[in-house]
Amino acid sequence: MTRPLIELERVSFAYESRFLGDSSAGREWAVEDISLELARGSHVAILGRNGSGKSTLARLITGLERADAGRLSFAGLNPLDEEGAWRIRRRCGLIFQNPDNQLVATTVEEDVAFGPENLGLPAAEIRRRVDRALELVGLTQAASRPPSELSGGQKQKLAIAGILAMEPECLILDEATSMLDPASRRSFMELVTNLHRHEGITILNITHNMDEVLAAERVHVLDEGRILMSGTPAEIFRNASRIRSIGLDVPAFAAISEGLLARHGFPLPLEAAGSATAAEHVLRSYFSLREAPKPADRRPVQTPPAAAREAETVVLVESLSYRYPRAGAVSGPAIDDISFQVRRGEFFGIMGQSGSGKSTLIQHLNGLLRPTTGRVTVLGHDPGRPADIRALRRRVQLLFQYPEHQLFAETVREDIAFGPLKLGVPADQINERITAAARITGLEPEWLGRSPFELSGGEKRRVALAGILAMQPELLILDEPAAGLDPAGRDEILSYLHELSRSGITIILVSHSMEDLARLTDRVAVLHEGRLLAVDRAERIFADRRLLARSGMSPPACRSFLGRFAGDLPQLDLDVRTAEAAVDALDLWLEPRQAAPPAAPRTPEAGDGE
Repeated sequence: MTRPLIELERVSFAYESRFLGDSSAGREWAVEDISLELARGSHVAILGRNGSGKSTLARLITGLERADAGRLSFAGLNPLDEEGAWRIRRRCGLIFQNPDNQLVATTVEEDVAFGPENLGLPAAEIRRRVDRALELVGLTQAASRPPSELSGGQKQKLAIAGILAMEPECLILDEATSMLDPASRRSFMELVTNLHRHEGITILNITHNMDEVLAAERVHVLDEGRILMSGTPAEIFRNASRIRSIGLDVPAFAAISEGLLARHGFPLPLEAAGSATAAEHVLRSYFSLREAPKPADRRPVQTPPAAAREAETVVLVESLSYRYPRAGAVSGPAIDDISFQVRRGEFFGIMGQSGSGKSTLIQHLNGLLRPTTGRVTVLGHDPGRPADIRALRRRVQLLFQYPEHQLFAETVREDIAFGPLKLGVPADQINERITAAARITGLEPEWLGRSPFELSGGEKRRVALAGILAMQPELLILDEPAAGLDPAGRDEILSYLHELSRSGITIILVSHSMEDLARLTDRVAVLHEGRLLAVDRAERIFADRRLLARSGMSPPACRSFLGRFAGDLPQLDLDVRTAEAAVDALDLWLEPRQAAPPAAPRTPEAGDGE
């Protein structure tokens, strides 16, 4: 029998903590008693909440952390041995959530060459590897460009190219797509799938994206540092209630199928939890189409968000263009001739592919950037005038895409308190604001004494948001606030943003998540290559397939699944924002073909105890 590429036997690891609530030293177990094997050439996914031990597991495999107990090997090499750890890192590549953490050179091709050069390879071999890696990821034409000019998706592909040039046997992705737009994510995962199928590279994908999990051959679910479940994607997602109980979720098609079948007493067949095509086939076999909808005593269909209020304009953007300076010259426009307005109390969304100009646009709203041409007015202030900047920044707060860029204090408490202190808030009120902001963002009280740099990416995002909420802004601008959060954490943050909007705070949300924008926003602006394609109500934006295709976006997952039935049911309501609403919409037009069959045999809990 061929020996597995990666073997873990009862592996445990604990971080040292100097920031516990009682200020005493302690140990916090991040990984506890984990045993698993990864076969050569396999594609395995790891699911789990923020802080469940997923990233720690990746660092243990690659020798970046040393296990406290148990046995771990990669191709027979021991990562606890210095020579073994060095050889493992030559053969196993790790792609982090933020590609900027892995980019080191001044041009794309130099960055890809960095690894092979450190291996001491001949120049001709380095050239061959660089050219091949760039071709595999589609960056050949960008070889001479600075990495700083690439979009987020291109940077992530560059990070992979740098790893591929080392010709690894294994590729570990640590939330590598969490910052990517839908089109870039699809392109990235197609590349990963091709590397697995055609290059024979072993893939270990740590992710919160359920669609990515479907591409794996096997899934391990981590909870509090232990393996809770193991199985195929269909076996995992068929246990939807258990998955949800630990703060995770299932793909939209599985949630809709499960909900509709359960409503009529049917169990969810295993195949319906494995793919959208199979789920559609199962529903069509269990249900027939109605000629008319159910009578009026049916369950109410979820209503869309409240219409944007007819109120004063708080953000006015007129013919705005901006060009970044480049080595004494001026680049092409990052945003070009953009005009729109945002009303007080409105929940306004901005979407577009990486590099479409979203972040450039919102940095004009608090004066971080000043227009090349055009005009911006925010809460009656001109962000381009130095005299208005101080007043404006007391009323407008911006959460950047990468929270670690905004964290700097020794403890979480100090980080949250920094903004209110600078605003001159009295000390007794600062403590109240810290407590309220921590509660809102789900930060445990004992976390307040910890270093923010000890936290996971999702936890850092919560701290950054708490620091902004503690300043009690009138206008809140958020750039991908839920990226990197697990489903439960995402829902907690977005639910609070919804409540803030209902209380009258104006919110501008930049997001790659079509689901989040569809659920929350009144109106959405669509950007593409620096131009404004449309500004309209959210339901109209997501109903316009041509617009979505032109902008490189895709409909929300629930809407996409319902669209499979729209050809037969032209009156089916596709404007749904949750899986429950999609079940309601389908239930109006589908009726069971038969009585509920006997319950299917219990599926083993997807490899309990493995």
